[in-house]
Amino acid sequence: MRKYEIMYVIRPTVLEEARPQVIADLNEIFTSRGGELLDVNEWGMRDLAYEIQKHKKGYYVVLSVNCNDEARAEFDRVVRIREDIIRHLIIRDER
Repeated sequence: MRKYEIMYVIRPTVLEEARPQVIADLNEIFTSRGGELLDVNEWGMRDLAYEIQKHKKGYYVVLSVNCNDEARAEFDRVVRIREDIIRHLIIRDER
């Protein structure tokens, strides 16, 4: 198991009531594969540094997780497919 810090941006057009379900679905990828969520930090709606897919704002979520390579790869695959995620970044934490 390795520690990762993951950031993703949810499309601003996703309804406020639907956001918790999106976050729970993505968190479930790790927990169902033996991973451990260390911290879930919702930064909220923020301005993007540059326009992405004609959006100027996005809802930021930062995760800190311990997981295996299978869970990380599955998360990466799923967020690339989902239309409600406009950007993501996965960084291995060496600390």
